[in-house]
Formats: sequence, C-alpha cells, structure tokens
Amino acid sequence: MVLTVAGAIDFGLANPPSCFAQTEPEPSVSDYLPPSEPEVSRDEWRQRIEDARRRAKELSRERRDHPELYKPVPEDPDLVATERLLNDDSLQRGDIVSTKKGMFVYQGRPDQPRRERDFVPIAPKATR
Repeated sequence: MVLTVAGAIDFGLANPPSCFAQTEPEPSVSDYLPPSEPEVSRDEWRQRIEDARRRAKELSRERRDHPELYKPVPEDPDLVATERLLNDDSLQRGDIVSTKKGMFVYQGRPDQPRRERDFVPIAPKATR
C-alpha cells in the first residue's frame, strides 16, 4: 500500500491531535529551587552589612586581646599514630605493624572494635 500526502491527511497523520501533556507549561528553574525569602529593602541590606562589619571588628579585637585562645593545639604524634592504627580498616589478624615502640602483631577480631590490647608486642631476638 502506497500512502500519499493526501492520504496521510485523510488518516490524520500529517497533523496529529496534540496531547494534553504537551499543552502543560514546561517546568522552569524556579520550580526546582527552594522558596526564596522576601526581598529586603535597601535600608535592611545596609543594616545587615553594618552588623556584619561590627561583628568582624569585635572578633578581630578579641583575637588581638586574647591570642592564647586562638593558638592551635599541637598534636601529639604518638596519639595520632595510635589513632591511625586503631582506625585502619585494612588490618587483619596476624598483620605486623612497626612503631617507634617496637613491632606488634594484630590479634583483634574483625567483628569487634579495635583496642590497644589487640596489638601484641613481638619480643626481639636476644643478641649475643
């Protein structure tokens, strides 16, 4: 069967009826954003800026007057290394770790949290 343009018009194929879904407006970007706050007036905006400047000056003054409160606390390297070992998920029973305190074998179980006592010291060989 050969279908001509005239025949297609008779069958309604040249201008198909529009679907209801196509006539709905497409969503815009604002449909996906959270509802925005109402716009602030120029005076409110200026007040917010002045408040932020005041808070920044107060913080700066406090840091200048009490620098001891803002010094970083030095980390204990031994404590950091211990925490790293206790949190190492790759360790398996029988693994050996080396620390500045010596060699240790991990004897913990995978179904229980790690503890320091899970690391058993390996006794060094006696030298003559």
